[in-house]
Amino acid sequence: MWYFYAIALLAGIANAIEPGQNATLAKATGQPMLAGMFCFGLSVVCLLAVMLVVRLWGKPAADATSSVPWWAWPGGVLGAVIVLAQLYVSEKLGAAPFLGCIVTAGVIGSIILDHYGLVGFERHRASRWRVVGGVLMIAGVALVALF
Repeated sequence: MWYFYAIALLAGIANAIEPGQNATLAKATGQPMLAGMFCFGLSVVCLLAVMLVVRLWGKPAADATSSVPWWAWPGGVLGAVIVLAQLYVSEKLGAAPFLGCIVTAGVIGSIILDHYGLVGFERHRASRWRVVGGVLMIAGVALVALF
């Protein structure tokens, strides 16, 4: 199980680096949307390469796709929102405040999703300590942004 945490930590490091990469590409080319398209295109190529290497290729069963809830299909739209924020906002805020806002909003949003059991998550009550943790994250981002 520890390796899942290691992968999550590596993804967190990548999450800190990616906004700078995308903003730099957007600024250097003068074409933020083109930079975003390049980012998504490269993501598709990487996913295809992984699928080929680990042999995860094949069509899902028709009954499997028909049982997918409607809200699961447009997940890529949210990915585009994140990349657009990286392209247009990250450079103006700085790496730490930008990522702090994203992580904090993600944690607070996750507390709400867990509490109500939304988008496929099991219900986990928004306990006092979870709420306190979210408030402390807001305070932490404020400190990072102000100082």
